[in-house]
Amino acid sequence: MDIRREVAYLKRYYKTDDPFDVIAYKKILLLYEDLGSINGYYSLILRQKQIHINRNLSCSQQRFTATHELGHAILHPKANTPFLLANTYQSVDRLEIEANKFAVEFLISDDDLWECMRCRDFSIEQTARYLGYHKKLIELRLK
Repeated sequence: MDIRREVAYLKRYYKTDDPFDVIAYKKILLLYEDLGSINGYYSLILRQKQIHINRNLSCSQQRFTATHELGHAILHPKANTPFLLANTYQSVDRLEIEANKFAVEFLISDDDLWECMRCRDFSIEQTARYLGYHKKLIELRLK
């Protein structure tokens, strides 16, 4: 699946660039819970998609986590990464990278990148600090 194309389709179809709106439009149950050191996770229970977010995160961390988990809901709707990690030897790295790619494609517009990288002549590190994301996520967005 072309993640960039999927994100563009969702934004165009739902006429929003807010991931919480897309979650609501798709009738995905969004739950805020105390999750300790876990930022969030996606689950599918009795055909009901659910996104669980750690309520102790900052607003920007909750936004990124919700978008990452929306990526799982769209790209890997039947994958259960907590189960795979706990009970199998199957790697979930590819799934996590794809969900991160989905999140940064959704949250960081081409215009924002152009503004930082071309107009302001920022480095990747400066762009990451300016936009509030980790350098590796900016690098993933640029791929």
